[in-house]
Amino acid sequence: MPTPLNPANWLTARRDAETGIESLRAHFSGHAYDPHDHDDMLIGYTEQGVQRFQCHRSLHTSVPGRAILIEPGALHDGHAPEAGGFTYAMLYLPQAWVERAAHRLDLPGLAGVEAAFGHTLVDDRALVEAIRQAFIALHGNEGRLARDQTLDRLLLRLGAQLRDAPLTGDSAASPAIARVRDLLHEHMDGNLGLDELAELAGIDRFRLTRLFQRAFGTSPHAYLVRLRLRAARRLLATGRTPAQVAAEVGFADQSHLGRWFRRAYRMTPAAYRQMCTNVPD
Repeated sequence: MPTPLNPANWLTARRDAETGIESLRAHFSGHAYDPHDHDDMLIGYTEQGVQRFQCHRSLHTSVPGRAILIEPGALHDGHAPEAGGFTYAMLYLPQAWVERAAHRLDLPGLAGVEAAFGHTLVDDRALVEAIRQAFIALHGNEGRLARDQTLDRLLLRLGAQLRDAPLTGDSAASPAIARVRDLLHEHMDGNLGLDELAELAGIDRFRLTRLFQRAFGTSPHAYLVRLRLRAARRLLATGRTPAQVAAEVGFADQSHLGRWFRRAYRMTPAAYRQMCTNVPD
């Protein structure tokens, strides 16, 4: 499903109906993505050029031959630091599918959102080749047998990349800041103000923003937008219309959802819905 961007950029994305795995291949010059995260495990590689992004509060630079491993919920962005831009391919593995496959392959470390990788970038050509073969099988719709065998090989390779403990912001969050985070989750669709959050935390607004940024790597508002976008993707994948989704997750209207969705994912909510359901907006 091609998605038009500016003339220098392009993106194609597909979704395997049986597994729910999404495959995306794209080229970007300059800015690619605003900071965002996913419910899925992101596994990919750079095909051409230099790909630079922030993840886990560190700057990473990927070039051909490096695998990209990003856990569910890890905030990341993307841009091209060189004039030629970069081309990359990525698989989005749903956690429910990963858990089932990990159990079947006896890879317990991959199950659940606790799965964490030792490194965001890995110089391992065998791993990159395993990702590439799985990507080709899915993106090229080469059939269930090719899909299943290449994904099994990929997961076995990924099992060697796990670390013992997850990298999360929770351990850095004080009880007061954790209460604020929990309120944002509980009232994602509400219209909360900074004064309400500061009162809940028992600290002033400026200290709240500073401590929240330190714990979770982003401001309370940006964190809320991330929650809404992840929920929007889930609802759009079930066939809900962009207008319905905008109302359900707390965006002001469909255009408000569309602006944030395009900045994070470089496609419209309607295009993502059609990719997942084959139902036009």
